[in-house]
Amino acid sequence: MQDETKKDTTNTDDATEEVEEIVPETDVDMGVGKDAATQISKLKEKLKACEKEKQEYLDGWQRARADFVNLRKRDEEEKKEYIKFASERVIDDMIPVLDSFEMAFANKEAWEKADKNWRMGVEYIHSQLRAILEKNGLVDINPIGQTFDVNRDEASEYVPVENEFENNKIIAVVQRGYMLNGKMLRPAKVKVGEKK
Repeated sequence: MQDETKKDTTNTDDATEEVEEIVPETDVDMGVGKDAATQISKLKEKLKACEKEKQEYLDGWQRARADFVNLRKRDEEEKKEYIKFASERVIDDMIPVLDSFEMAFANKEAWEKADKNWRMGVEYIHSQLRAILEKNGLVDINPIGQTFDVNRDEASEYVPVENEFENNKIIAVVQRGYMLNGKMLRPAKVKVGEKK
């Protein structure tokens, strides 16, 4: 009987040596054999495949999340841009009102004849209107004395000048131009000096 026990121990020792690298001692003590070693090897391969698949899923999820964050940023930028120019039509429709105020103020003789309190009221309304429009991004273009620029100005007339310094310079502004948030709404109509 002792010999049989000795044989069993020897077989167990051989199996332990083969499996020891693959499985912890506790598994060997439980009677794990060569089939178990093969099974463990297959499970390790499966585990590696699962870890690779997990990493692919994680990478894909991280890319999708980054794409979503970028999409939200682009969406916010587009929304800001839309809001910035959403009022463009209304502001564009208000420009003739500003022109009317400018014409009224330009007629000095008629303006001075009006009651002082009434003039102050009209000037106050004009300043309120301008403040609101400027708050919404409207900038007037009054390029008097500057060099004529086809991207900014519209020449309504070329005026002969004697001085070389006034050549291609804006002599008078017939109608102010306006920009809204950096976008041209209306170019300034100007008289340009021309030396002949």
